[in-house]
Amino acid sequence: MSHVGVPRGTVRKRRSLALLTAGVLTIPALAGCSSDSEETSRGVPQDIAPAARDRVADGSTVNWAVDAMPTTLNAFQADADSATAKITGALLPTLFPMDAAGQPKLNPDYLESAKIIEREPKQVVLYKLNQQAVWSDGREIGAPDFVAQWRALSGKDSAFWTARNAGYERIEKIERGADDLQVRVTFAKPYADWRSLFSPLYPKEITGSPDTFNDGARTALKNTAGPFQLKSVSKAKGTVTLTRSPRWWGDKAKLDTLVFRAVAPEDRTKALADGTVHITDVDAATADRIALALRDGSNGQPLTHGPGADLTPAAALRSWALAHGSDEEQAEIAQAAREKNRKAVVAYGAEQKALRGYAVRKSLEPAYTQLALNGESGPLADDRVRRAVARALDRQELAETVLKPLGLPAKPLGSHLALAGQPGYKDGSGALGDQNTKEAQALLADAGWTQGGAAEKPKDTKAGSEAEKKADKDEADKKKDAEGKADTEDKEGTEKTEAEERTTDKDEAEDKEKADKTDKDEEKADRAAVGSDDSAASRAEGLYIVGQDDKPGAAPVQAPDASTATHVLAPSRAAAAQSLALLRQASAVSAVSEDGTTAEAASKATAQDKATAQDKQPGGAAGAYAPLGTAAPAPASVKGPLGKDGKTLTLRFVLPSGPGSQSLRGVGERIAAMLEKIGIGTEITKVPDESYFKDHIASGDYDLALYSWPATAYPATDGRPIYAKPEPATDGSLLVEQNYTRVGTDHIDQLFDQAVAELDEKAARELMKQADARIWAAAGSIPLFQRPQLVAVDKKLANVGAFGFAAPRYQDIGFTDRQAAGSPADRKK
Repeated sequence: MSHVGVPRGTVRKRRSLALLTAGVLTIPALAGCSSDSEETSRGVPQDIAPAARDRVADGSTVNWAVDAMPTTLNAFQADADSATAKITGALLPTLFPMDAAGQPKLNPDYLESAKIIEREPKQVVLYKLNQQAVWSDGREIGAPDFVAQWRALSGKDSAFWTARNAGYERIEKIERGADDLQVRVTFAKPYADWRSLFSPLYPKEITGSPDTFNDGARTALKNTAGPFQLKSVSKAKGTVTLTRSPRWWGDKAKLDTLVFRAVAPEDRTKALADGTVHITDVDAATADRIALALRDGSNGQPLTHGPGADLTPAAALRSWALAHGSDEEQAEIAQAAREKNRKAVVAYGAEQKALRGYAVRKSLEPAYTQLALNGESGPLADDRVRRAVARALDRQELAETVLKPLGLPAKPLGSHLALAGQPGYKDGSGALGDQNTKEAQALLADAGWTQGGAAEKPKDTKAGSEAEKKADKDEADKKKDAEGKADTEDKEGTEKTEAEERTTDKDEAEDKEKADKTDKDEEKADRAAVGSDDSAASRAEGLYIVGQDDKPGAAPVQAPDASTATHVLAPSRAAAAQSLALLRQASAVSAVSEDGTTAEAASKATAQDKATAQDKQPGGAAGAYAPLGTAAPAPASVKGPLGKDGKTLTLRFVLPSGPGSQSLRGVGERIAAMLEKIGIGTEITKVPDESYFKDHIASGDYDLALYSWPATAYPATDGRPIYAKPEPATDGSLLVEQNYTRVGTDHIDQLFDQAVAELDEKAARELMKQADARIWAAAGSIPLFQRPQLVAVDKKLANVGAFGFAAPRYQDIGFTDRQAAGSPADRKK
């Protein structure tokens, strides 16, 4: 499955997973807050063909496909990716892996216990290590390893090139406990997510010095402590090979060898058919081929799909006639085409036969896809426009287009900070409001975007005819005279009467009518010029306009001005770690009421945020929300984009162009059609997959984009940098951490700060629900759905597939067929 647009560095290892899986985007409907029963709602179960260990044979080799060779085996570096996470999961200690419900669960292979033993005057956590836990060189896992990792990740020594240090900077000291198997960690400040630390745990030989941390762990791990150990890394072959560890004290690994093999998404169908991989993420198209292979194999009927399947009898007869005709040149061409088609049919049939040996394991991936709205500048800097975009979306329809055909629950996601099935999940989308076209139009009208606005002369224009300049001067003089008169009247202590106010209103109305008439006289010329510009723009490669082509009143697309672009600092995974934002202390915040689930309540909450000077975003537009239930002044059916000050309301929608991104682009086009209905045009730009995230999302070169964030068991830590309010740097750049929407408030930051220091889990979850409601109301990120997880697996393999939330138990993976486990040759039969 392609991982397009994945932020390669995220706050924790879990966030190095793909941001965006091409072809699996959808959008849930904006529903009201759910009942409390949703907080304990069950997620989709994992699909891994579970089998007891005594039913799994010993021996054999399994090949597991990854997107690319890992550039580092140090999970704490900026370029660590999903391959890094998979490999280190089999080699290094994870103290609290996620379970099937998305909660951290103590790993008995490494810990006998771990708990908070003191809260006052400072938080102290005591780890009691498994007495058998040793590194592959025979040394005990102990306090020196904890100390070395803390010092490397604390952020105090810049010589360590670390991408994240969340939580480590709160540690005051680490000491040996009553014996060598006890580690006592004292925190300078309370840290609720202490279970997130020391996973993966590296040996002190790696974390003890900058040189070994920065370079030594990139391509080799000489000392490990897992069911497998690292045997070799081959860039030429594109493989990382692990072998069973003789020092492992836990359940013995069933496999002799586990090979992670780099296979591009477009090559995975062939790799499965060739038998070069046994486990791989796949897209919906490959999953369909496997399903067809199983169906065809069961009924023995000839293939009704693949090359030549759509050839009609008439076309077949014509091809035969040409191949056997008197025209030698045409016959040669026809014979070559027929031979090429015959070979393609044979190859396709052979592949289909081989694909019968695989099953597609299906679940929901622990990650959600969102529509991101860049609020840094342009129309989306106005939160009314962002809310209008959100309320135009039918998220349920979008979710169904992706999840329903796969037989997975097509439910909209209601939280930024938890997925359905996780503790603390609650649908907070009611803080934004349901899908409502009229109210979306009302919000746009309130923000000044009107049907005739695209033809209006900009209020701040400096160009124009002499008559226009004179009119502007006269208007300025009139305003000055009026102000002088008002000052005189104030000094004399006089008061306006209602009659005088009506006269003033009438004068202003007449002035406006004259200005409107002038604008209308210029409208035809403006439209003609605009039409030619739009036509040229729409012909640009990789670009087309939704809701704007050949429509009157549209303004030309404005190219971004490089000279005014903001230089964004978007460091990988743990920008949070080195940001001052993580060091700010929580301050008192007002609680969000439990029944604050309506758009009206959310508007009030947002208005309170906006009233605080610190909460105003750079470039944000002020303005009141349209009251709940206000009829939209715009017509029910908008024809063409809206406009303001001579500019059309057109948003740049960036999508990946790769071959595995068809479904993603389809969802983007559905969103564009929904926005067109309320008068918002979209300029869709398709860019190469490899530059999608780095050159557009992270740098802020977009208005709308689709990408995903992985789930986490630690939302207070992992969610903080994603939704933190951007801060201006001393050099004029913008520190966004991982908040690529550039939308945030001080109140949201304060809620995260409170939650991360709250040691009462229930209270921390309540703070996270309040933060989620605020994030919804800010309308920078609109969660759409939990992504599907499709994994093709050799049917003889057990305990592997679509894991959902849970981390794999690598030692349990193996073949249930003892003949298959014993002979690689037999496995290909």
